[in-house]
Amino acid sequence: QVRLVESGGGLVQAGGSLRLSCAVSGRLVSIDPMGWYRQAPGKQRELVALISDSIYYAPSVKGRFAISRDNAKNTLYLQMNSLKAEETARYYCKVSPYWGQGTQVTVSS
Repeated sequence: QVRLVESGGGLVQAGGSLRLSCAVSGRLVSIDPMGWYRQAPGKQRELVALISDSIYYAPSVKGRFAISRDNAKNTLYLQMNSLKAEETARYYCKVSPYWGQGTQVTVSS
């Protein structure tokens, strides 16, 4: 059984930083790509960053967020810096077709 478990969310002031982690367990056909998504209340889920042989960032986070992974630990990371209040959302990791349960990030202004 494949499981994705996110952690690292919390409450942070605007301008602050958080590091999210996603631990992956179980047998996967492929771990590529791995990605972070977020969904704010009343909004659609959106792609934040994706990593495979290359890295993609949503334009709104480029230069502030960094996606990385540790294949030995089967863990995906998202370093988030200079957070903004409008980035308050539930953050999910995905390794197709599997999703984690998400971790809440709340940025206070």
